[in-house]
Amino acid sequence: MPADSAPSARTQVRRLPQRGAYDRATLDAILDAAFICHVGFVADGHPVVIPTGYGRRGDHLYIHGSAASHMLHSLQAGIELCLTVTLLDGLVLARSVFHHSVNYRSVVVFGRATVVEEASAKLRALEAITDHILAGRWAAARPPSPRELKATLVLELPLAEASAKIRTGPPSDEPEDYALPVWAGVVPAALTFGEPLADPKLTPGIAMPAHVRGRS
Repeated sequence: MPADSAPSARTQVRRLPQRGAYDRATLDAILDAAFICHVGFVADGHPVVIPTGYGRRGDHLYIHGSAASHMLHSLQAGIELCLTVTLLDGLVLARSVFHHSVNYRSVVVFGRATVVEEASAKLRALEAITDHILAGRWAAARPPSPRELKATLVLELPLAEASAKIRTGPPSDEPEDYALPVWAGVVPAALTFGEPLADPKLTPGIAMPAHVRGRS
């Protein structure tokens, strides 16, 4: 989606439209910073929302799983889906309970996913997913065997219909409430990683690689 593309009827932010963003730089930054997406679709006549990992390469998102996965089996038929990601940046504490909120960055993507069939394209998609979890991990670990690759289904979703919504800053109270003796402000929130813990079965002498050490 080019930076100057107008939002579609589905991606247009209507509630607090000033928080909407549609340029690819903003979308990509949020997608690249998050780790989990939620995929919503209708299967067997009822709504389903599944959390899963993902990766981005250029203008496409990739999700993967077992070829027997109910979600992937449903989506590979080309049904409509809605994929979302959200980053929590802070708790917004207002003087009134009505105006409590959160600071966040989110993306909503609509579309239809297609199966990545060709082996080299499938491997590139899996590399994008793996390195999204931890940059440099694909090159450091064993690649999928032919049997594992066959057992894995990869779906590609274009970023052709997407939008972001972002809230930043302090609470917005009613004018008459600013004089209330109530503490108000923002409690920042961020995802952090702790010290890596080696697998108890790790072969002695294997040093922690830089791409793992750098994440903590």
